[in-house]
Amino acid sequence: MYFEYYLMGIILVPGIILAIIAQSKVNSAYNKYSQVLSHSNVTAGDLIKTMLANADLSHIAVRQIGGKLSDHYNPKTEEICLSYDVYTSSSIAALGIACHEFGHALQKRDNYFPYKIRQFLVPVTNFASALLWPLVVIGLIFNFIAMPGSIIGNILMWCGIAFFCLSVLVNLATLPVEYNASNRAITLLRESGILDEEELKGTKKVLNAAALTYVASLVVSILSLLRFLLVVMHSRRD
Repeated sequence: MYFEYYLMGIILVPGIILAIIAQSKVNSAYNKYSQVLSHSNVTAGDLIKTMLANADLSHIAVRQIGGKLSDHYNPKTEEICLSYDVYTSSSIAALGIACHEFGHALQKRDNYFPYKIRQFLVPVTNFASALLWPLVVIGLIFNFIAMPGSIIGNILMWCGIAFFCLSVLVNLATLPVEYNASNRAITLLRESGILDEEELKGTKKVLNAAALTYVASLVVSILSLLRFLLVVMHSRRD
C-alpha cells in the first residue's frame, strides 16, 4: 500500500516542474532587472517611506532584513521588510518589489476582501497543519495496516482531506491578493512618475514571474489533494 501511495506521487510531477520553472523565471528576471537603474534614482527604501507618509501610514515601519527576495509585509508588527539588496537599490526590480509589499499595506488599510479572507485562512491552516497531519498518518496506518475500513480510520482520513482542502483554499485566496498588490505597485509607479513606460515593462516581468510561483503553489496543492483522494478511494476498494 505504501508503495502505491508513493507511486501516486507522480501526480505531483507537473506541479513540481511548474514550480521549478516559476522559480527560475523569478531568479532570471530579478538578476536581469536588478541591474537596470531607474531614471528617478530613488532607492526602494526611501520611496516606500515617502509613499507611506503620503498614504497616512507613517506608523508602518520600513526595515532591512537579510536574505535574497525575502521581502514581505508583516501585518502583525506593521512592518514592510525589505532585503538589503532591495532596500538600498534604485533598480526597476527593487522599486517594483518594494511597491508590491506597500500594496499589501494598502490592502489592509482598504479592507480588501481577498486579503481579509487570506489573513483569516492562514492561521487556521497553520493550526490545522499542526493538528491534522499526525491524524492523517494515523488514518493511513489504520486503513492500510491495522483496521482496513474502520470508522476511526475513515474519520482520520477525512481529517486529512480537510487539511488538504484548507491548503488549496489558502493558495486560491493568495492569487488575487498577490496580483492585486502587483497591479497597485505598477499603478503607483506609473502615476508617481518614478518609472517611465519602458522601465515599467521590466518591472512587470519581475512581478509577473513572482506571481507565477503562487500559481505553481496552487497547482501543487490541488494535485496533492487529488493524490490524497486517490489514496482514500483506493483504500476503500481494498
